[in-house]
Amino acid sequence: MSPSTLVFVEEREGELVPGSLGLLAKAAELGGEPVALLCGSGVRDLAEELGNWGAARVLVAEAPELDGPLAQPRVDVLAGVLERGGYDTVLFENSALTADVAAALAARLYAGVNWDLVDLRMEDGELVGERLAVGDTVLVDVAWTGEPRIAVVRRGILDPSAEGARTADIESVDVAVDERSTRVALVERSSDRSQKTSIETAEVVVAGGRGIGERDNLRLLEELAEALGGAVGVTMPLVDRGWYPYAHQVGQTGHTVRPRLYLACGISGAVQHRVGMEKSGTIVAINSDPTAPIFRYSDVGVVGDMLEIVPRLTQLIRDRGLSA
Repeated sequence: MSPSTLVFVEEREGELVPGSLGLLAKAAELGGEPVALLCGSGVRDLAEELGNWGAARVLVAEAPELDGPLAQPRVDVLAGVLERGGYDTVLFENSALTADVAAALAARLYAGVNWDLVDLRMEDGELVGERLAVGDTVLVDVAWTGEPRIAVVRRGILDPSAEGARTADIESVDVAVDERSTRVALVERSSDRSQKTSIETAEVVVAGGRGIGERDNLRLLEELAEALGGAVGVTMPLVDRGWYPYAHQVGQTGHTVRPRLYLACGISGAVQHRVGMEKSGTIVAINSDPTAPIFRYSDVGVVGDMLEIVPRLTQLIRDRGLSA
C-alpha cells in the first residue's frame, strides 16, 4: 500500500529550498500522489512551480505569523492539515527550521520520528527508512510503529528532479495559529556574506582541513575559490577552533555538497568528512601524506604541500583565465 505523503516544502527568502524539491521526487517514487505544503507570507507564486517538481497538489498556508522562519506557527498549520487530511507520512529535509518543526510536531501528535535518513523505500507495503550508524560506516533500516510517520532526511542527500511542465492543484489552507505560538518573534535576520556562493549550490568547492596549519592560510583557499568562481568549505576541526563559520562546514555534522569539482586541501579524509562530499563530480585531493584515506576515493591525488601547490594553482588559473 502506497503511503499518503505530505511533503513540507521550505521557502527561504523568497526561494524554494532545493532539498525540499528532492523530497517531492522521492515521495513520487514511493507511490501515490505527493502533496506539498508551503507555508509563508506571499508564497503563492512559488506554489505554482511545485507541479514541475512532482507535486500533484499544493497546500498553501499564508499568514503574517508565517512570515519569518519560526517553528511553532508551522507546527500549528501542520497539525491542522494532518488532522483534516488523513496523511500517514510527513517528509522533511533537515535544516535549522525543519528540525524544530519536526520535533515539535512529533511531540504534539505523539508520533514517531526517524532522523538523519539517507533514503526511503517501500518494502512489503511498509515504509522503511535507511540511515547511517557507527560513524556512518554501517547502513541500517529503521521503521515506525504508528502514524503519522515523520521522516527527516539528511540535508543535501536527495537531488531535485524536474518532472517537466505540470500543473498542480493549488489549495489555500485555513491558518489557525495558537496565541502561544506567537510569543516568539523574529527580531533580526543576519547571514554570513563573506562569500557570494553557498557551498550547497556552488559548482566548485575548495575545502581545507587541519593540514592548512594556521588560520591565516585560509586566505589561500579563498583566493583559489575566487579564481574558480567557487566557495570555501572546511572540516569540523576548523569550525571548532573558530577559524571559519559553521555555514562552511562539510561533513556528517555539517553540510552535504555535490559540486562538479571538489578540491580537498590538507584533508585526511575521515569518514565523517567523506559522507558530506563523496557524491561530488570530480574529487581532487592535495595532501603531503601519501597514505591519507582521502586518496582512496579521490579521482585525482596530488602528494605535496598544499601551501606551495594551492598558490601556484591559483596563479595558473588567473594567468590563463581558466575556470571550472
